[in-house]
Amino acid sequence: MFRVEGGATLDFADREPLHPCFPLESIALFNPFKRRTFLQAVVAVAATTTFGCSDDDSTDASDGSPYFPQSLASGDPRPDSVVLWVRVEDKDRAGDNLPLRLEVSPTEDFKTLVLDKKDLSALAEHDHAVKVKVTGLSARTTYYYRFSYEKDGQKHTTRTGRTRTAPAAGDDVPVKFVFASCQDFIGRYYNAWQRLLQLDADLDFVVFLGDYVYETTGDTSFQSGDGGRAVRFSAPEEALPQGTGLTAFLAANSLSNYRDLYKTTRTDRQLQGVHERYPFIIVWDDHEFSDDCWQDVATYEDGKRDETQLTRKLNAEQAFLEYIPLDTVQSGAGAIDVASEPRFPHSRIYRDFEYGKHLKLLVTDYRSYRPDHLIPEDAYPGGVVLDETLLGAALQDQPDAVKQTFQTDTFAYVNIDDAAYANQKQVLQGVYLSQAKAAGLTDAEAAQKAGQWVAGPVALYYVNQVLAAVNKGLVIPPAGKPRGLAYAHMGKAALFNIQGSRYVVVKDTFDLFAAVKFKMTAGKSEDVFGPAQEEWFNQTLTTAQNTWKMVVSSTSLSALIWDFRQQADISDPTLRQRFYFSVDQWDGFPTKKKVMLNALKAGVTNTLFISGDIHASFASVEEGVPTLTAPAITSGSIKSLASLALIGAGYATGAPVYQHAVVEMEKTLQASNPGLRFADADSHGFVLMEVKADETLATFHLIPAGEVAKDYSKRADSELEAKFTAKTFRVKNSDIQPA
Repeated sequence: MFRVEGGATLDFADREPLHPCFPLESIALFNPFKRRTFLQAVVAVAATTTFGCSDDDSTDASDGSPYFPQSLASGDPRPDSVVLWVRVEDKDRAGDNLPLRLEVSPTEDFKTLVLDKKDLSALAEHDHAVKVKVTGLSARTTYYYRFSYEKDGQKHTTRTGRTRTAPAAGDDVPVKFVFASCQDFIGRYYNAWQRLLQLDADLDFVVFLGDYVYETTGDTSFQSGDGGRAVRFSAPEEALPQGTGLTAFLAANSLSNYRDLYKTTRTDRQLQGVHERYPFIIVWDDHEFSDDCWQDVATYEDGKRDETQLTRKLNAEQAFLEYIPLDTVQSGAGAIDVASEPRFPHSRIYRDFEYGKHLKLLVTDYRSYRPDHLIPEDAYPGGVVLDETLLGAALQDQPDAVKQTFQTDTFAYVNIDDAAYANQKQVLQGVYLSQAKAAGLTDAEAAQKAGQWVAGPVALYYVNQVLAAVNKGLVIPPAGKPRGLAYAHMGKAALFNIQGSRYVVVKDTFDLFAAVKFKMTAGKSEDVFGPAQEEWFNQTLTTAQNTWKMVVSSTSLSALIWDFRQQADISDPTLRQRFYFSVDQWDGFPTKKKVMLNALKAGVTNTLFISGDIHASFASVEEGVPTLTAPAITSGSIKSLASLALIGAGYATGAPVYQHAVVEMEKTLQASNPGLRFADADSHGFVLMEVKADETLATFHLIPAGEVAKDYSKRADSELEAKFTAKTFRVKNSDIQPA
């Protein structure tokens, strides 16, 4: 047992025991020289969960002034204030600061004004985007607002926006809101937003959980170029080129690039309509900066090179703060000075909202402070991470059967730097150099990494496969060698690969490794929130007197475990084990997740997590804490992408692997995750929440994945309505059940 930050304790015995009979051959014993395995196919699916956003080139000039191509928006509603946003565009005065007027009224006819601000200035240095904090408002009151711009004696006015303040602290009122995430725009349509507009629900606000924009212009692994919906950078020479040939695309890099993402995305009329009707509470995830990012580090190169990109991160943050109606510093009334809002490494978009007696909303930031993924993308599969001593300590409280498993030859290792293995080391480094250069590294880069990785303790399971492929006489006998845990035992089969690093890792061995590293670093290896956010999080939760404490997390808290141990019809024994589908999400920090959930279960009543990112719908109970995951607005569903990947990898649709992984995906997930109450892996939509004194109702509004490429905005409302289904669940007494 040891103490971690915040006074929590963790004992290895508190960790879920390893399965006493998980077979030796199932510990991700991949032969890197064989054909692509199922896991490699699934990882291709996981890679597509980089899912993207884009834009619509059309603007309805007949409804609202063409000088306001992104319309308007409101956000961060509080009992006495709200943030209002607009962007004005005048190509004749692109370099000038432009004068604006803001009118706010309790009536739609604007006959009575609570604010008439005529001295606003849309600054060219902020792309003529303006955020205004309006204060002195009445609690839980609907207000109407509009901006106007005068040119050549003519007044040009936005559409009328509608917003609503929060109820006062202690008000005994129900709260209704929607949460959603992931707006891939390229080749897709916002039918989910259109459906929300059709419902005309009496919402207090909308929570958007991240991936509001996507930083790529057409990554063919998940984005379509069909339909004319595309992001085009005004300064493509400033972007980051990615891919080659027919798969080439650009990733946003400069401030201009990131601004283009928001400008284009917000020309979509359905998205504009939702912003015009409801205030938003928004947090970023990864694609507002870079896919699967952590802090200011990107992951496009999968470990081939250092991708620390501070300037790019700051550009991404500036565009976000310019275009998103939020107040990061709790400023006073008037125009918010975007230049004064804190930036990385001092970013602060985590914040909390109180909605009367029954709701405290904690909006967390998962990306800005979190550490790197526990398994590096460039990790050498043979590299030993737990030597004999560390492994023995970690297994101390495990069943004898598990201890015996780790004493088998599968876990034998040697120190490749010993003089006796000089010939083997030379061969291993030569193979590494060849593979690294084939992956695109220069001779110098490959040599540096070979020296770094092909050294010290290495797992014989992996290196003997390499040696046997070159010269069977070089294979090192495992008898009498110490036992340890290597990256290969967690699913790492190749260099510079997301398989076995960010996606599809072996659960049992990964959990063991994570727990040891957590202990050795006093929790820093899984310090998701960082010290300041952690202190805010704990204090806010433990002091909140509201009936419900709801945590907004950009990534899903629901466990996504694929358990194929009992699937006898899957002939490949390396697949018959448990895998985490994605360790870019909370599953990637299993020790921290368990400590956090145990603390919440013990000390905080009625905690509920709402999350997104994974492009599927889930309702689950994690360690006694209910959690809901919203589907994507448009980003490709897990099931549809898994199907394409498996077919492309040569698996027939009737194969057992396809049956379990795609056709029966929901059934497989629910069988693998006992806390999972609901799963839909092939729909888009949003979740509508009704927060009451004694229960919370969550209704998933879902549309099949096949409808996302169809534009329903020009069809009869009844056509879209017929495509949607609704499923309602009741959250009560720390459980989730169908309503």
